[in-house]
Amino acid sequence: MTSGFAPPSAASLSAAAGSPSRLGRMLEPAEWAAAGIPLLRNPREVVTGLHSRHLPTPSTAVVAVLEADERVAASASFSRLASAADGWVFRNSLLTQLRRIIPHDLRRRVPVRTAVLIYCRDGDGRWTEEDGAWMWGLRDACTLHGLRCGAYITLTREGWQVLGEGRAGRRPHASSRPEENHEVVERWDAVTAAALRSAGEGAGTLRHAAAH
Repeated sequence: MTSGFAPPSAASLSAAAGSPSRLGRMLEPAEWAAAGIPLLRNPREVVTGLHSRHLPTPSTAVVAVLEADERVAASASFSRLASAADGWVFRNSLLTQLRRIIPHDLRRRVPVRTAVLIYCRDGDGRWTEEDGAWMWGLRDACTLHGLRCGAYITLTREGWQVLGEGRAGRRPHASSRPEENHEVVERWDAVTAAALRSAGEGAGTLRHAAAH
């Protein structure tokens, strides 16, 4: 897996010079690592399960809300608009999806659910300014929806990578077929079903939504 930083292009340097406020709406890897983002116990199963449900292609984001046991309470996928990488724009897109799929937790003194984001994109696994904007947007959207900010995961041709943690895998990747992940998804579904049965009828049902 590739790690490190992608060098900025001439176009991005030109845009950065003219828009200092936009640069303030992104997080560097060191800032993200220092933010105390909770670790996923089993990132591979979370990534594989969400990939099989939403089948993201490049420029697609998948946001999911996890319960304390990492069971998915709700998830949604949507396409990134063809515009400059801006954390404020990404925050609004994420907030729209969160409001659509799950009630906010703003009445709680301490957040109990966690939102994670998978972004499928071209290129390699190195951090980019676009990743920094998604990180900023995810953190802000979580604050506004009463959630804990969870992992930011990239999905590229090299595989998946939890940025800021160094945990990664080769499958799924940006071109994976869903049948490649059948075993893991089957196991994940069995665990989810068991959790729902033990919770009883009053716990409600999981909600999964995809918006493209």
